[in-house]
Amino acid sequence: MEVEQSFSDICGGRLALQRRYYSPSCREFCVSCPRLSLRSLTAVTCTVWLAAYGLFTLCENSMILSAAIFITLLGLLGYLHFVKIDQETLLIIDSLGIQMTSSYASGKESTTFIEMGKVKDLVINEAIYMQKVIYYLCILLKDPVEPHGISQVVPVFQSAKPRLDCLIEVYRSCQEILAHQKATSASP
Repeated sequence: MEVEQSFSDICGGRLALQRRYYSPSCREFCVSCPRLSLRSLTAVTCTVWLAAYGLFTLCENSMILSAAIFITLLGLLGYLHFVKIDQETLLIIDSLGIQMTSSYASGKESTTFIEMGKVKDLVINEAIYMQKVIYYLCILLKDPVEPHGISQVVPVFQSAKPRLDCLIEVYRSCQEILAHQKATSASP
């Protein structure tokens, strides 16, 4: 079963949350950001090229125009391949673990997997960001040395930065799976 809802990020931009329920012990959450706007891409490209043309008219050096075109194309490719994330996915399976995937605008994907045995809890934390208090979802990993300690905090949906209402939806569903996993591992 798939459910899709609209939310907003911390800056007021649109986000889409898709929830896929595969079974009572397996759920997937996809947070999608708007794709790169052709209008903003055209505006940035025209601004750089007009500035280069202005320098060209002053200096009468054609290398300036060539360099502006080359830098713009290189910057765009770098932005699409390393910066612009279109979709972030959280897949949680109670007997296996948690998988986080980031899909970039260029098609590149980055995946991180955390075994369920290493997961202590999933919490909503708060932080100060640009003179605002924001909330973010994070996974607390068990400390292998101290059983009640936390070794690492892994943030989820780092690029999308959804607001609290979206995080609560994901948090509640993930807590159901974690509670189910704890109940099944505790019973003989």
